[in-house]
Amino acid sequence: QVQLVESGGGLVQPGDSLRLSCAASGNIFSTNRMGWHRQAPGKERELVAWITRGGTTKYAESVKGRFTISRDSSKNTVYLQMNSLKPEDTAVYYCNCWRNSNLGLSGDYWGQGTQVTISS
Repeated sequence: QVQLVESGGGLVQPGDSLRLSCAASGNIFSTNRMGWHRQAPGKERELVAWITRGGTTKYAESVKGRFTISRDSSKNTVYLQMNSLKPEDTAVYYCNCWRNSNLGLSGDYWGQGTQVTISS
């Protein structure tokens, strides 16, 4: 079992930046990938980015060049640096974590989510 707690969301203006954090606890060694999904009102949840234990990253096309995912293994924490934010980025952002055996796009463990709102 893995527990995930997100933080760092808020209300910002277009062009601003936010840094989301996700702290993981529990059976961390049973997992090999952490990342972020987001869900906007009326839209399906989508993968934003992930990072593997080896440091390989993956990004949604819509956030490439603007978002950066990273991790601090010593703290069991993953970060999402979001720059040049657009109103289209408004969503609830969920931290998630994959078990070693999970090769899919959706993680096995999920945080409660943090709201990110971009509005002028």
